[in-house]
Amino acid sequence: MSQSEKNRYSENELKEFEALILEKIDKAKVELNELKKSLTKSGDTGEDITNNSTKVLEDGADTLEKENLNQLAARQQKFINNLENALIRIKNGTYGICIDTGNLISKERLKAVPHTMHSIAAKLAKK
Repeated sequence: MSQSEKNRYSENELKEFEALILEKIDKAKVELNELKKSLTKSGDTGEDITNNSTKVLEDGADTLEKENLNQLAARQQKFINNLENALIRIKNGTYGICIDTGNLISKERLKAVPHTMHSIAAKLAKK
């Protein structure tokens, strides 16, 4: 049976995707923790003696860096949530099925973007 004739992935295929997703979640959580550590350390230079103009520039740079780290952390958390939602779809039997077309999403796409809910055709049609 070809992929186009299948309407869902086999249990073995789903286990492969689950292992891939769990690995990505572990890596993403490590990266998120590193971002959180950086956020708590940023702005703590340990130096109290600076002239005022330099201090203002450093404060601005620290604020910008903190904003960037916050954005990265938020994106990473969203990525983790999307991966965890993909695990739920594996459990309820809807993983790998395009929510727009109802067709099976290609294995290649799922390996590249394991949390996707859209086939390439559906994604391109939205543009």
